Amino acid sequence: MKKLIIALAMCGLSMSAMAQETTDPTLKHSVATNSFWSNWFLQAGADWNAFYSNEEHGSGLSRSPFKKFRAVPGFSVGVGKWFTPGLGLRTKFSGVWGRTVVDEHKHKNNYWTLNEHILFNLSNMFCGYNETRVWNAIPFLGGGINRNCSYDRYNMNLAAGFLNTFRLSKHFGLYLELGWTYAESDFDGVEAGGTSQKSLWEGKDNKFYAEVGMQFNLGKSTWSKTPDVDAIKALSQSQIEALNAELNDAKAENTRLKSLLAAKKDEPVGKNDVKTYTNTPLSVFFNINKATIASRKDLVNVENLAEYAKDNKVNLVVTGYADSSTGSAAYNQKLSERRAETVANELVKMGVSRDQITTEGMGGVKELSPVSYNRRATVKIAD
Repeated sequence: MKKLIIALAMCGLSMSAMAQETTDPTLKHSVATNSFWSNWFLQAGADWNAFYSNEEHGSGLSRSPFKKFRAVPGFSVGVGKWFTPGLGLRTKFSGVWGRTVVDEHKHKNNYWTLNEHILFNLSNMFCGYNETRVWNAIPFLGGGINRNCSYDRYNMNLAAGFLNTFRLSKHFGLYLELGWTYAESDFDGVEAGGTSQKSLWEGKDNKFYAEVGMQFNLGKSTWSKTPDVDAIKALSQSQIEALNAELNDAKAENTRLKSLLAAKKDEPVGKNDVKTYTNTPLSVFFNINKATIASRKDLVNVENLAEYAKDNKVNLVVTGYADSSTGSAAYNQKLSERRAETVANELVKMGVSRDQITTEGMGGVKELSPVSYNRRATVKIAD
């Protein structure tokens, strides 16, 4: 009787002291630094372009940059790198088989552009980094060089736009981009003439475009969030306080059990006494997909119960479990039975007759949280 009560008291203490598996708190807007070779990406897309020449201003031509006669195809490729989740750079090459309107006539205007863009991921900046976010909103600014292949002209340009990326998987995604470039007035092969220019808009050549394409993330494309040290300290302190409170409760329960033992020390041990203390099974835990005991420390309380079973010729029931979140139902059933047999074999090594041990497997369950607590086998006195 004494051994049984002490064993059950120790079991209650060990079960109540188990801490829940938690994820360490992290800072919302802070991540660990990655290597230079991380967070690179490639882009390839097709676009629709509208070229709006400065010669159209004051010439009585349509001022809309989206007329049908301006609709021309293009392509682009780009390579970039994110230095933080919110800030990156991209080098982009685009080519267009285009045309422009000068003096009411459409002219061939084939050209390419090579630009450097500064990218600002507003989704990560304002909402915090999330590696599984589907949509990221990314405005950009930059500049570079144009070459008009039809008129053999080079000049500088400024660029701005809005990039939308859509995550398909860790390494693949789609993007939709809207942009504008602002070039020198002779980019279309026509020198600025005597037409009076009234604004910066009217004095330059402009291109608008809409682009869709694929993005390929190279190598490591994610970031590790920085732990929130202050939150972890506070959490650890609260866990210590909770464990101390549970320890005090266990000590009080142990005192109560000792008093109960003292009151029953002169009573004979009978069948009814055994049944009084069979309501607290002892747990032995296993790692995922394993039928070998994770920690031999779990057998300390089991050994006390084994001694009681030998001394009092009582039967034991060993029940195996697996967590239902992994593996098929059939596999988890087999795994739970193997775990029960493992603990039964340990009881035999402790001197319990195999005839006194019954084993059963309950398959995959989700009785406890976190799920790792369901990877166990329990031992108790048979009813």
